[in-house]
Formats: sequence, structure tokens, C-alpha cells
Amino acid sequence: MAYLRQTKPSHLGLILKIAEVGQLQKAASSMAMSQPAASRILADIEKSVGAPLFKRGPKGMEETLLGAAVVRHARVILSELDGLDKDVQRLKNGLAGEVRIGSVTGPAVAILMPALEAVRAHSPHIDVTIEVGPSTDLVRGLDEGRFDFIFARMPATQDSRDFLIHPAQEEIVRLIIRDSHPLVGRTQVQLQELHAFDWVIQERGSPIRLAVEEAFHSAGEPTPTRVINSSSLLIVVALLERSDVIAPLANEVADLLSGPHLGAHLTTIDLAQKITVSPYFIIRNRFKELPQVAKDFFDEVVSRVRAP
Repeated sequence: MAYLRQTKPSHLGLILKIAEVGQLQKAASSMAMSQPAASRILADIEKSVGAPLFKRGPKGMEETLLGAAVVRHARVILSELDGLDKDVQRLKNGLAGEVRIGSVTGPAVAILMPALEAVRAHSPHIDVTIEVGPSTDLVRGLDEGRFDFIFARMPATQDSRDFLIHPAQEEIVRLIIRDSHPLVGRTQVQLQELHAFDWVIQERGSPIRLAVEEAFHSAGEPTPTRVINSSSLLIVVALLERSDVIAPLANEVADLLSGPHLGAHLTTIDLAQKITVSPYFIIRNRFKELPQVAKDFFDEVVSRVRAP
């Protein structure tokens, strides 16, 4: 059986062709072999298995029971090799493979989703993982190799020299409420008018929390005191649906939740004061070469950030 382990794909192809056409000469011709070469290959395989694969008769060559088994396995093997070849070509050309991306909330909605649609339009076989989280966790994950690239803010404690950092854009914070809230329909609402309501905000130290607190400080107002701390969007939506709570969210997320397609019955406050968060960046490891499919995805998101 040692010969079978060394059998070339072209030899298996010859066996399949003999089974198909029933004649050694025709099979050899279609495989671009001479008849003596094809005869020798068949003889070597039959010697290795210890029995004939085909019966010779007046109507041509017919498979024996052993031959039928070899043909069946040869068909599977060649099919798998053909699939492997296609996978290799897709991977080399960036049409397949795995991409792992981390992101803060805003760009996950505004940039990654349309970029994903564009990339999958020409590379439908890629396997994409997108994880949303705080910048500190994302940068740590990038450093540990869990992500190909991330959208995040660089923590002050992190040495940025280990990373390639591409400018992205700042985030605008919107205050989202349910559509039956007392402030619905009001225009140019002042921050001091918001103290009467409960808030649900990300934990202390988060960029959106800091931006909200800075806005109140700049207006000479105390920060909200009736606060539920949660970074879970599910908790935020549940509270918005049940009460007159105010939730500060990235502009892109607020637009998604308050838009007509979800039917969430949410809207935003027409606030007199603009609230912005410090810019986020597109970050990748300086010392790691991206696989082609990840590079294509990276190039797509960079082009979308740079687009006017």
C-alpha cells in the first residue's frame, strides 16, 4: 500500500478517466499521457493493492469491486484537492480568510458596517469577527494579537511607538430619550434643564462619561447625580423603553436607535450645547504584517474615514 500513499493526483485522475471512458488508450490521451505510461501507472497501482482495478472485456474496461472503491476515494481526494487549490487562491488574493477587529461603539456602526458590506461584496467567504469594547481592552487585545486592527483611543499609559496609528475622527455625543419624554419637541434645551431626570451612562472614566461631565463643568453646572452606570446597550434600551431616562450615546448609535427602521420609539434631545468626545484612531501593530484579507479590510476602512 506504500505506493498508494505516494500516488500523484494525475494518477488518480487517470483511474477516474478509465472508469469514465472504459478504455485505457482514450483515458491516456485525455490525460496527455502515452498509452505505455498510462499502462505502467495502472499496473503499479494494481500491484500495490494486490488485485486488478478493472476487468478487461470486449466492451472495454469495467471496475472491479476493489476498483470501484479506489474510484470512489479518488473522486473524493481530487475534489478535496481542487477545493484546497481554490481556498489557497482565495486566501492569496484576499478573497477568504479571517479578520478580527475591535472597535469603540461609534465607528463600529458608522464605518465598520458599510466597510464590511463593501468587502464582502467581492470577498463573500471571509470570516469577520467584530468585538466592541472600551479602548483599554481593545489596545490590550491588539497587543496580545487578538485583533488585526482596532478603532480606539490610545490610553495615556500605553507606549504608542509599538503601533501604527491612523487619524480617524471625533465623536459627537447625542442625548437619546423615548418619544413620549417631556422634552420631546423642545428646541435648544439647556443642560440645567436635564437635572430633573435620571441618566444611564457608561462607567466613570469612559470617554462619553468624561465628555458629558466636561460639558456640564463648562456650563457652570453640577454633573448629573441621578445616574445608573452601565455600558450595556441592552440595559440602556430597556431603561429608555420603560422610563424618562436620558442616555448619552455616540451620534451614530443614537441615529440608529432613533431612526425609523428599528421602530424603537426613541428620539434625541435638541440640545443647545454640542458635546464631543476626544478623537479615536485606527490602530494596528507596527511589527505584525496583516494577512491579505485583513489588509484589504483595513484599506477599506481607512478610505472611508478619509472620504469627505
